[in-house]
Amino acid sequence: MFVVMVSPECAPVAKVGGLGDVVHGLSRELAIRGVTVELILPMYDCMKYDRIFDLQKSYSDLRVPFHDEWIHCDIYSGVVDELKCFFVKPNSTERFFERGRFYGESDDAERFAFFSRAVLEFMLKSGKHPDVIHCHDWQAGLVPVLLYEIYERQGMDKSRVCYTLHNVGHQGVTGEHILRQVGLDPVAVMTPQKLLDPTHANAINLMKGGIVYANFVTTVSPRYSEEIRHTELGEGLQDTLNLHADKVGGVLNGIDYNVWNPETDTQISANYSSTALSGKVGDKKALRQRLMINDVFKPIVAVVSRLDRQKGADLIRHAAFYSLANHAQFVLLGSAAEEELNAAFWGLKHYLNDNPDCHFEIGYDEELSHQIYAGADMLVIPSVYEPCGLTQMIAMRYGTVPVVRNTGGLADTVFDANYSDVPFEQRNGFVFSELTTEGLESALSRGIGLWHRYPEYFRQLRTNGMNQDLSWNNPGRDYLNIYEHIWT
Repeated sequence: MFVVMVSPECAPVAKVGGLGDVVHGLSRELAIRGVTVELILPMYDCMKYDRIFDLQKSYSDLRVPFHDEWIHCDIYSGVVDELKCFFVKPNSTERFFERGRFYGESDDAERFAFFSRAVLEFMLKSGKHPDVIHCHDWQAGLVPVLLYEIYERQGMDKSRVCYTLHNVGHQGVTGEHILRQVGLDPVAVMTPQKLLDPTHANAINLMKGGIVYANFVTTVSPRYSEEIRHTELGEGLQDTLNLHADKVGGVLNGIDYNVWNPETDTQISANYSSTALSGKVGDKKALRQRLMINDVFKPIVAVVSRLDRQKGADLIRHAAFYSLANHAQFVLLGSAAEEELNAAFWGLKHYLNDNPDCHFEIGYDEELSHQIYAGADMLVIPSVYEPCGLTQMIAMRYGTVPVVRNTGGLADTVFDANYSDVPFEQRNGFVFSELTTEGLESALSRGIGLWHRYPEYFRQLRTNGMNQDLSWNNPGRDYLNIYEHIWT
């Protein structure tokens, strides 16, 4: 089987968040299973070019329509972690992907609409006929629309589309000029049944287009699939998702065990496993030394997260004060894109700067993240909503017990130590449902209390989490089944 991934991100070369990790991890798993996998991404100027092997121009002068003109593109190819990748480089004064960052531009809709058209034009002109085109998030939502409205009639009638929704909170709502930009007929596709946005008058919704035209739609966890169909987390797309419910399903993400593995991780002080946990004691000591906090008999409660409202920023702040007041230490690694939140967390860092049991690292440091997962005892994830979440999976892999809110992929992976209905050997964390300080305290107090009073039970939660299979093995099999379902 031949699969082409179309995505705005792929770790490690172009990564903003979990999307990049998912595309990378799933692609590698499919390749291991014998699938021919290729990826197509924009050629950003801010990519990590040192992680691309054998980068070279592989197709010159690809002409892609843009309103009433044609923009000439070059296609570069290279290898990223043994994956064949193609990069679209427009030669235009628009400088679509030469902005010094991946997203956050006022013309993001135009940039990624152009990318979607360029992807299909490249596949057509280069003779690529994948069995499945797997598109990711709103940035690639126009690919199935263009395939079935334009390119199917030009000979691309064998490919099928799998479309993955990573976060319905971002849908690509924009003006109808985008349709004319890429050569689509507004009269044909700007209808309530197709691309017309359900809540904004005279606007189109690129994610909705992907849902309507794709052969199968996945979300990144089963719980999130239900939440976006039946609650306000659908952000206006509930009716569309329910109308197409027979082709919508949730597949839980995995994590890359080649990257996240305490037995082999070279970025931590000491390696360890579920049957030999002693190394984690050394990692805890090393983390304290690096962050200059006290080496005392207390658990370390950690946060490794984007600092935004979706991630429960207010509850993260509360977790810090609650932990420090209840015989625990607290460390944080994270950054906020929103100026107000960034200022608030910098202020909190300065306020707690002299506390010997606390450290805030504002920003992102890949090596430090590994060290926190290895050295911490608990990881707090109080998300307002969480399509999947990778941090709780990474934490469990490192024997760090997650304290999470009962939503999305967190609910699919974390089972409460006291109140879950699964067998004890499957219980691996502490869960709360109410998005309140009282809800957070109810879970965090049980975690801190268990660490102090019943260390053997806490140790069992560690090993329960470490013994779960959170790799890409099961999701890889599920996606292969989906591909075969839509292709046959």
